[in-house]
Amino acid sequence: MTDDRSVSLTRRSLLVASCICMGCAISGPLLAGVPMVRTEGPEFYRLMVGDYEVTVISDGKSPMAVTKLLQGNPSVIADALNKGFLGEQVATSHNSFLVNTGDRLVLIDAGAGTVLGPHTGKLLANLRAAGYRPEQVDEVYLTHMHADHIGGLMSGSQPTFPNAIIRADRRDADYWLSEANMRDAPAEAKRFFEAAKGSLSAYIKAGRLRTFEGLADLIPGVRARPAYGHTPGHTMYEVDSRGEKLLLWGDIVHVAAVQFADPTVTIGYDVDRTEAEQEHWRIFADATQNRYMVGGAHLPFPGLGHVRSAGDRSYAFVPLT
Repeated sequence: MTDDRSVSLTRRSLLVASCICMGCAISGPLLAGVPMVRTEGPEFYRLMVGDYEVTVISDGKSPMAVTKLLQGNPSVIADALNKGFLGEQVATSHNSFLVNTGDRLVLIDAGAGTVLGPHTGKLLANLRAAGYRPEQVDEVYLTHMHADHIGGLMSGSQPTFPNAIIRADRRDADYWLSEANMRDAPAEAKRFFEAAKGSLSAYIKAGRLRTFEGLADLIPGVRARPAYGHTPGHTMYEVDSRGEKLLLWGDIVHVAAVQFADPTVTIGYDVDRTEAEQEHWRIFADATQNRYMVGGAHLPFPGLGHVRSAGDRSYAFVPLT
């Protein structure tokens, strides 16, 4: 005669054992190694400034030897990098900004293209991922003519933006497109002149490079504002619609963790270090006082936020949330 309680315990034991065995069988594939992807998804970010749509488009991130390039008190720079959990090499964002006013599609800065190697040159793929095509761009506004802002104007031997007018401050065009300046430049600086010529020649030949001088209204709602120093014609672009303003300031800041806290810090790429530092003070104070949003080419993607005071002669960047 079988004890019913004994049978119940036996069945329960078998059930538990079978579940354990099934778990053992399943756990193999579940815990097996999975190949790492090692690629990023498309990088773009969209927001409205009044009635205008602004899309931040990443051209990628490249390593920058900041301790060698930043100009200032070395101990202060090192301390700021340490506080920002950064080392001697910093992954630097390359951001371009696409402004759709409804009537015009304007790209501010064209990325590096193939000029800086494999870390950049992603602007076109991200532009398409954001829902636009290069032939739709009506105008390209250049903050300045350094290679990482103009290299993307060409795709091989063909203009990347076949229907676009290129606009830049006359001072920058006269400086970087001058054969005499390139001839007289130090050997390590000649590549900047060569990149400018290579990136713009096709547009110049087609009559598509147009220059302006200083403060200039380019299209309704978009104005050029001079910020000379980083280059002779370095320019910011102010997007203004329905009382909302976004200042796209190009290369005012390269390393946010350092230069907001100490605006005296410049970078080796600045053509005029004194003038570049003066622009730091002027623009940080104006953005703080008037509380408008800023967008930077090298602020961490998407490069948008506000500037606030952080005490005597010091500022802080507040990223857009």
